[in-house]
Amino acid sequence: MPKDATVEEFAGLVRALKARDGRSYEALGRRLSVSASTLHRYCSGATVPEEFAVVDRLALLCGADEEERRSLEAAWTEADRARRRAVSPAPTPVPAVSAAPESNPEPSEPEPGPGPAPDPTAPDPSAADPSAPEAPRARPRRGAPAPLVAAAVALVVLALAAALLGHPTRTASTPAPASTAPGRTAAPLPFTWSIGSQLWEGGCGHTYLVDRAPRAVAPPPVAADSGAWAGTHGAVHGGEALVRITVQGRSPSDAVVLHALHVRVVDRAAPLPWNAYRMDNGCGGAVTPRHFAVDLDRPRPLARPVDGLDASGAKVRKIPAVSFPYKVTSSDPEELLVSARTAGCDCRWYLELEWSAGGRTGTVRITDGGKPFRTSGTRGRPAYVHDSAEGRWITDSGSGQTG
Repeated sequence: MPKDATVEEFAGLVRALKARDGRSYEALGRRLSVSASTLHRYCSGATVPEEFAVVDRLALLCGADEEERRSLEAAWTEADRARRRAVSPAPTPVPAVSAAPESNPEPSEPEPGPGPAPDPTAPDPSAADPSAPEAPRARPRRGAPAPLVAAAVALVVLALAAALLGHPTRTASTPAPASTAPGRTAAPLPFTWSIGSQLWEGGCGHTYLVDRAPRAVAPPPVAADSGAWAGTHGAVHGGEALVRITVQGRSPSDAVVLHALHVRVVDRAAPLPWNAYRMDNGCGGAVTPRHFAVDLDRPRPLARPVDGLDASGAKVRKIPAVSFPYKVTSSDPEELLVSARTAGCDCRWYLELEWSAGGRTGTVRITDGGKPFRTSGTRGRPAYVHDSAEGRWITDSGSGQTG
């Protein structure tokens, strides 16, 4: 990522928080569910988080007050804009459609033409009441004839519609966008939520399916820029999709109880016959304790709490599974990590989160920016890894078939 003043300013604030806390990158990374190397890239300005949620959790861990968190969010917003400008392709311009040029820029009187014969019985307009106010004269309109204007407008509308229909839908960081609270009922929800749907295991290991030959696929991005990379390539999660849901209450005292998380598969098809591209060969990393495994190949998939493994330190440590219910407030948010795997289908699915608070109950649908999440099996597909020394994708000969 090119060095940018707003990115440098944001990185400086993150470094100050880390220095205030005094813990190592590994220790803080375990609390934030990111790898030590990912946290180091945030502090150095090498990359910017796709979501503010991880930075906000860092601020809370390091004892930042409300004013500091607002300043941090403002700095992240500017840095994130710079990141998006650096990775987003330039939009394709829509050709302008202009009407026929005017041959005479000055207003002119219309040419007289043949008309009906005057009615001898009609009153003479000159004999009208002299005291009546004079009617304003109709002034001729300038510009192209109406048919040409209508045709130009129709062409512009068609061009815009074609551009919108052909534009790839952005998958989420953005944060639905991810940082926006997408679920709403008649009354405001007593909590906010956001998702991250372009996550990599430990911040560096993931597989995408792309319907392109290796020579037409860009090098792997850093994890924070994976959403833009996947959108540009029309990529689909291969074998596994990781979805992080962050839930935070609106009140510091009135708790919201989260009761259950349900999985709904809306479509199953044969796995995509595309190439599999591995972002890395796997690097381990911290796993949040609220970890749920989903087997999309089952007739009725369930979000099953499982033990996690903290492999970011010198020793591997098991993190015991914790099941529902959970309580969240504004000062005590909760993070749920869903790992949805498949070997035998191209599955489209979403989640439903049951909650209650203050005598109210409800269910929030968790989607990928209004669309189902999508995960496809990769078994038997050609697999590639990126050789940074040669600067190209090469066959992943050591993995055999992917799955």
